[in-house]
Amino acid sequence: MSDRVTLEIDDDIAWVTLNRPNKYNGLDMAMFDALTATAKRLKKDTSVRAVILQGAGKVFCSGLDVKSVSANPVNFAKLLFKSGRRISNLAQDVGYLWREVPAPVIAVTHGVCYGGGLQLALGADFRYSTPDCEFSIMEAKWGLIPDMSLTTTLSELMPIDKAKELAMTARVISGVDAAGVGMVTHVSEEPLEAALSFVDELKEKSPDAVAGNKLLFNRAWQADDKTALDWETRLQKKIIGRANQRTAVARNSGKPEKAFGVRRKF
Repeated sequence: MSDRVTLEIDDDIAWVTLNRPNKYNGLDMAMFDALTATAKRLKKDTSVRAVILQGAGKVFCSGLDVKSVSANPVNFAKLLFKSGRRISNLAQDVGYLWREVPAPVIAVTHGVCYGGGLQLALGADFRYSTPDCEFSIMEAKWGLIPDMSLTTTLSELMPIDKAKELAMTARVISGVDAAGVGMVTHVSEEPLEAALSFVDELKEKSPDAVAGNKLLFNRAWQADDKTALDWETRLQKKIIGRANQRTAVARNSGKPEKAFGVRRKF
């Protein structure tokens, strides 16, 4: 996509790599633009079965590159401006848009995952981390609040008191402790290998069912009963009896070689 973010698609897996290792993958304006463009592209790609989101070099992402972004005061206006009926602004898009990618997104973290980097990882569906990776909702250290979609993504993962505690103190915690509070999905000495093993498991399932589950839980998890139940019915009508659902039945009825087709658009 650019020199800031690379995108490679291999064997139906999209590899998205933050590629600014000399700056610890700090988020400058070019990185914001590249990440949002990549997410928008993958949202339309029905062939992708999973997305691996990772950082090149020593860390996943150190957060906002304050020096670079603040060099031009207009940049903050660009990040926080929201036009028309859009849900999110550019700053929030970096995390939020991964929720709109139908394929499951797995953030593989190492080194540090601070501030905006953490909010980027929280936008993924799953987080696989090394035990010693450092996590922090770091904005309070600089007299700020998190503003890159954390209030949407973190509220699904942990109790409000724990979230407040980490946000107000900017405390740094390990991957093990992050998993303990629900911020991280799995901890492993080899998180990429663990993530790819999970992807292999996902690829054995219908891409419609996997994408349908992602959409269902994102839309219904914190919704009122009527909205949640409506989403169940709405999505099931789009899946049941279709080609990939019939293939799933066949694969569980003695025809494991039958291949799934590309994912449906919901």
